[in-house]
Amino acid sequence: MDPAAEEARHLGLRFQRGFLAGRLLRAFPWAELEKKLKSSSDALLLLDILQKTIRHPLCMKYPPSVKYRRCFISELIKKHESIATEPLDELYDELAEILNKEESTNCYKSYLLPTGDSVTLSETVAIISQGTTGLVTWDAALYLVEWAIENSAIFSNRTILELGSGIGLTGIAVCKTCNPKAYVFSDYHHCVLEQLRENIHLNGFVLESETGNHTKMQSQNQRTEVMDLQGPKITVAELDWDSVTKEQLSELQVDVVIAADVVYDPQITLSLIGVLQQLSTSETIGNPPEIYIAFTVRNPDTYHLFQTELGKVGIGWQVVPTHTKNLFLYDLHSDIILLKLLV
Repeated sequence: MDPAAEEARHLGLRFQRGFLAGRLLRAFPWAELEKKLKSSSDALLLLDILQKTIRHPLCMKYPPSVKYRRCFISELIKKHESIATEPLDELYDELAEILNKEESTNCYKSYLLPTGDSVTLSETVAIISQGTTGLVTWDAALYLVEWAIENSAIFSNRTILELGSGIGLTGIAVCKTCNPKAYVFSDYHHCVLEQLRENIHLNGFVLESETGNHTKMQSQNQRTEVMDLQGPKITVAELDWDSVTKEQLSELQVDVVIAADVVYDPQITLSLIGVLQQLSTSETIGNPPEIYIAFTVRNPDTYHLFQTELGKVGIGWQVVPTHTKNLFLYDLHSDIILLKLLV
């Protein structure tokens, strides 16, 4: 493939990953697209992007919000009109179809994995909804998934507990790529737990029916293909950080504990420290679990509080080196840190 064609292909894939994951439109490489369009008189690149985004099978089956699709296709039309005199019918046909659709309170985001598989999540369109931040995917979760995929040996054939699983991106991706023996998703807000179970089913996994209230069957109007392969034992736990006991945590017999974007509020941070202290003194076959916490530093004071409180309960920490591959198009300028706790 000649360099120009390879460059165009790579640009199309960047649009694909960003679109399917519902990234902010301003984060797309529009300037690069415009430059590429000006150097080429045909519309093949735009048609290729259309096929990789709006017409992608994942988008057809699990579409992003109507507003998002409308704004995206409108931006493509703008770029085309800025360099061409002849309209591109395919773009206008797609826009007309989208304009006839009604908006839903929920939408889908799909994250492409290096294995060729993907993680599809149903999310609420609001950032903070029903009193919880757990109904959307945050950047630190994407960062943690990238690191986990590069360090899959840490998770392979082991039992994993995730604190604050939210709607499930990290755990579902780890279950699909890292071959854990068992995975315990946990959260507290009932709306988050309901959405989490739905997303686990949406991605082809079946929950262990250890407790009846932690198994939720597919809604009547939604079907999914259940994986035939032997996957990890998956459970969903309702975990209140303020009331869970050391004995309850020890019963889980976990080897690795992970969490993403749970360090953002001083009060919640203190509750998290309590859970981490109990986990650090619980033992699985004689050893405490390995603990990894990923978070975006939005407020340095909250980050320093977290470090200080860890020290007070005798837990050390070290910053885990940044991984090499950027698989997801989150904000690379965000200050995301991954800590390994030393117990």
